[in-house]
Amino acid sequence: MLAVSNVSLRYGKRVLFEEVNVKFTPGNCYGIIGANGAGKSTLLKIMSGEIDATTGQIVMPPNTRMSVLKQNHFGYDQFPVLQTVIMGHKVLWDIMQEKDAIYAKPDFSDADGVRASELENEFAEMNGWDAENEAASLLSNLGIGEALHQRLMADLSGKDKIKVLLAQALFGNPDILLLDEPTNDVDVETVMWLESFLAEFKNIVIVVSHDRHFLDAVCTHVVDIDFGKVQLYSGNYTFWYESSQLAAKQRSDQNKKNDEKRKELQEFIMRFSANVAKSKQATSRRKMLEKLNVDEIKPSNRKYPGINFNQEREAGDQILTVKGLSKKSDGVFLFKDIDFTLSKGDKIAVLSKESIAVSTFFKVLMEEEQPETGTFKWGVTIKKAFLPNDNATYFNVDLNLIDWLRQYSNEKDETYIRGFLGRMLFSGEETLKKCSVLSGGEKMRCMISRMMLQQANSLLLDEPTNHLDLESITAFNNSLKDYKGTVLFACHDHEFVQTVANRIIEITPKGIIDKLMTYDDYIQSPEIKELRKKMYA
Repeated sequence: MLAVSNVSLRYGKRVLFEEVNVKFTPGNCYGIIGANGAGKSTLLKIMSGEIDATTGQIVMPPNTRMSVLKQNHFGYDQFPVLQTVIMGHKVLWDIMQEKDAIYAKPDFSDADGVRASELENEFAEMNGWDAENEAASLLSNLGIGEALHQRLMADLSGKDKIKVLLAQALFGNPDILLLDEPTNDVDVETVMWLESFLAEFKNIVIVVSHDRHFLDAVCTHVVDIDFGKVQLYSGNYTFWYESSQLAAKQRSDQNKKNDEKRKELQEFIMRFSANVAKSKQATSRRKMLEKLNVDEIKPSNRKYPGINFNQEREAGDQILTVKGLSKKSDGVFLFKDIDFTLSKGDKIAVLSKESIAVSTFFKVLMEEEQPETGTFKWGVTIKKAFLPNDNATYFNVDLNLIDWLRQYSNEKDETYIRGFLGRMLFSGEETLKKCSVLSGGEKMRCMISRMMLQQANSLLLDEPTNHLDLESITAFNNSLKDYKGTVLFACHDHEFVQTVANRIIEITPKGIIDKLMTYDDYIQSPEIKELRKKMYA
């Protein structure tokens, strides 16, 4: 068990948490959610001991081992990959180091022999003889091949380093596992393996993630940080979201009697429990929901942005034709001989193992970069809006938010401009903030305001969920499901891709894979798995 007891955290007059009391128990996975800046990662750091709370304490039983996903991707550069994983179990690693140091002594004494014997016993009790095999197995499951196991961490790519640090956190069956954004920059195969691993994990998992599909797949509980308060709820993210929305709707419905509202909530719990029965963590989660008191379901205080993409004019039948498109970087092809036609109403998810290939592809289509070969042609009725992965150049101006957005609007009236900012939750004095002080999430919300102003009938979106909180991701997701125009987008959010895309195009070193199907069908198809292996071989 892990208990957060009367924990508060204050920075001067600002209160991040106040009197937090939460208990985490084995066999459960807890997803911490909250708006950007609410303190999700900070709460993890308090639990891990990285930072101290202003008041209160973290309580764990003696000899409890906690493992934390490290965020410093350069911290182990001087160590071999396999050793880096084993270092996740500090006690075992220290025993191995001390044992090796004793055996390396030229003048091995009787006292050294006694100590070596003690260490060997401890080593065996910790299953130390299988440590390298376990570490190697974790690495292989996470996509780090055996050829890399003895290489230095410094030799690995950034994405591979993330996988090694994930293996380090999982190594040795820790009693408590803390994971901060474990799916960031990780490929879908690795995420799917991690979902299965955590669904079977018997100890405590506490995770921060903006990936709703991941939270639904692994979480038995949701820990909601809202306005300085921390509340624990049974169920996964979707259960929390849908139940809180239902409770909010009921609160505003003055005509319904209390017993009718109660019955509606009970029916919702039963319906959700039945659906959960099909999930990987079916048994534990279903039991929790079945015994859940409807009084525990409360409306959320969250604010969701009002994202709505309207079209100035409907597109004609000719949208986009791409023929033989190729582009190099430093003499190496990012993509080669791409051919496809974009049809009216298509919502295409563009995938690749190399994100730079997708970003460059979008820039070529927006005429920000020139291709090596090939052509593309947009229809005469098409009006495009582009959301780039890197938006820094848009904010290199000394303007407040009203004047910044006014640049992109034919209508210059301040009330009109404020309306679009207001939809993205910028109100009052916030609209007078300077561009230079905006956070990544605020910049993204400004870019979405800009896109709504453009009233385009074709959208190009390069990682649209980056820097957004769950509320903004959900609102963005829902807006694209309802959007009547055409969309080309790249995104690592599983739920976003699954619910928006009706077609998948994957850019590979040997051309593209183009399939008219959902994302889940695409990644689960045995035929496509084999095809992808050939295209990346």
